[in-house]
Amino acid sequence: MADFIMAGDFRKGITFEMDGKVYTVVDFLHVKPGKGAAFVRTKLRNVISGGVVEITFNPSDKYPTAHIQRKTMTYSYNDDDLYYFMDPETFDMLPLNKDVCEDALKFVSENGEVSVNFYNGSAFSVEAPNFVELKIVHCEPGAKGNTATGATKPATLETGYVVNVPLFVNEEDVIRIDTRTGSYMSRV
Repeated sequence: MADFIMAGDFRKGITFEMDGKVYTVVDFLHVKPGKGAAFVRTKLRNVISGGVVEITFNPSDKYPTAHIQRKTMTYSYNDDDLYYFMDPETFDMLPLNKDVCEDALKFVSENGEVSVNFYNGSAFSVEAPNFVELKIVHCEPGAKGNTATGATKPATLETGYVVNVPLFVNEEDVIRIDTRTGSYMSRV
């Protein structure tokens, strides 16, 4: 038996089912106009597709809550379009299609940790940690005398991702990346 949540109880991060899809509340606002009934204005993200929609609810509307399980796993290897993740507790291998984990793998090298999200026992997304440290495998040397404030150059990381870095960063350096924005933070 599923538990339910009323639209009037929506908060950021709540997940629920509606029309056969699973949504998480990104933003909400309870509105009580001078005339007429109160309502809840929301911004929702479809947890499977990632699409965002804005919907207005009656505060008494009820929806079944959706329980998302997150599990820390290790990226092992890929074989064509299948990517394998290992459960560190059971050592079981979980194969996932490229489209499920493609964004996270820009920032995760082999044996790197990721969070795999499950709904009803099936994996639907893979997330990289918020901050990762990766080695630069290719970048041009900074030109002497080119010290313009904020000047950057492209650098290719060990995962193949290209990020803009300051001119003083060199090939073989290990750098810290914010995976939420995909941007350079510092040298390690």
